[in-house]
Amino acid sequence: MSVLVLVLAVSAACCLGFGFVLQQAAAEHAPRSDFLSPRLLLDLMRVPSWLAGIGLMVCGMALGALALGKGEVSVVEPLLATNLLFAMALSRHRTGQRLGRQGWAGLWLLAGGVTAFLLGGRPQGGQVVTNELRHWLVIGVVVGIALVLTTFAKRSQHGAAPALLAVAAGLLYGLQDALTRVSGQRLSDGGWTALVTGWQPYAVVVLGVTGLILVQSAFETGPLRTSLPALTAAQPLAGIACGVGFLGDQLRTDAAALAWQAAGLTAIVVGIMLLGLHPAMPEGRGHHHRRRSLQPR
Repeated sequence: MSVLVLVLAVSAACCLGFGFVLQQAAAEHAPRSDFLSPRLLLDLMRVPSWLAGIGLMVCGMALGALALGKGEVSVVEPLLATNLLFAMALSRHRTGQRLGRQGWAGLWLLAGGVTAFLLGGRPQGGQVVTNELRHWLVIGVVVGIALVLTTFAKRSQHGAAPALLAVAAGLLYGLQDALTRVSGQRLSDGGWTALVTGWQPYAVVVLGVTGLILVQSAFETGPLRTSLPALTAAQPLAGIACGVGFLGDQLRTDAAALAWQAAGLTAIVVGIMLLGLHPAMPEGRGHHHRRRSLQPR
């Protein structure tokens, strides 16, 4: 892993983490009638803080795309998961909460898990899998799971809905990252003609918009602590699955390496959950405190 990929991925995580906090602070006041509707984005566009959060998110996605263009998905995705550390830092600054044992435990588990996975798996790039069936099988599984989770969330707009929507969005974002890398490879190999004649860049846009609606609906229906951890945990898992599934990323498969990879991924997920449940993360307002319409702030 090059230093450039590390800097780009961590910078992307920083922008994403800060952006998510600003987005959730605005989305929690959105009208419930906008749930899972494109109208939600139109309403939120009137809120300056949300636009600032989207701007940071776009910067993060651009930096992430650059990192994906220079490194493997299986390397970049775990590093992008550290966005929760930056979200935690901003939330802690806003709430004045100390890290405490839970915060430090989550921080070290997340950082240690990323390190263990990368050192144990030693991801390396390979040849993109040419088997179209394998491509569509992996894509179909990821999209199918996201669709099922969204359906369940739509039926119950309370309780588990924010987490379900966040997992669905994370899966789509992980797939989006994989297709972003494919698009970059098409651009490098065949120029703009090869890029615009392929379906991948258009799928990237569709996945991005769909994921954005899911994320904002999750932010609207629940506090950051119930949505961001699920989003952050799902995205790298989907990205790694796509990287190995059809991008040709190679991980070490001996017993010791697999043990380190499993331990690293487990530590990442546990660390994310501990940080997400930390008191520094905004709890959000209850439904009875929600405003019926958004006013620019």
